[in-house]
Amino acid sequence: MHNRLIVNLADTLGPQLRPKYRVAVEKRTYLDRVESVFVGLPDVTISTPIPKIETPSEPLGVLATAPAIAVRTPMSEEVREYFLEIREIATETVIAAIEILSPKNKRSGVGRESYLRKRWEVLGSLTHFIEIDLLREGKPMELVEERPTGDYNILVSRSNRRPWAELYVFGVRSRIPAFALPLCAGDEEPLVDLQAVLSEVYQRAGFDLAIDYAAEANPLLPKEDRIWADEILRQQGRR
Repeated sequence: MHNRLIVNLADTLGPQLRPKYRVAVEKRTYLDRVESVFVGLPDVTISTPIPKIETPSEPLGVLATAPAIAVRTPMSEEVREYFLEIREIATETVIAAIEILSPKNKRSGVGRESYLRKRWEVLGSLTHFIEIDLLREGKPMELVEERPTGDYNILVSRSNRRPWAELYVFGVRSRIPAFALPLCAGDEEPLVDLQAVLSEVYQRAGFDLAIDYAAEANPLLPKEDRIWADEILRQQGRR
């Protein structure tokens, strides 16, 4: 979902920004520790059973042998995270950066550290910064003020208004709020309708066929939201 949402958002914004700007899909690469077998995306894991170690039933020569124990050694894997940059055609200047948080960004470790370095770098530059958090689990990104309560949020930090920024907070029952994409002073700012992009990705990718709607959401929704979601799913014939 993460990578497809990034690419589809780029495709949606591109025509609206021509001919002065273009949308570039960029990637951040780092090595992270692996403790299970990764399949496909770096935030999806499948645990493997502990293999049985066969040891000789008889001593080798005159030396006695002890049974071997199956253990795992630390490993690393290359992680690629994609984000968007709005670039001015004439100068190739990065006018705005758009990040959609991944689970690794909100967990302790290399993924969060790598992202926070990028975040500090952009917030200390003349580049506008948009941070989209569609994850209910994990440690939220730092704000000076106490963060308002909500399931999800979108941060729009305009370089000319820092340290102040616009924070859109919304819940699981709400439509994702549209926001204006900051550009150079005087240019018309297109509205980013992330809900429409997300819905299109959901349909094109066939996620309705892949998601087990009979199961509870992970992480578990609060009781009131579980009742609300269950009613909708039953109306749609998903339960």
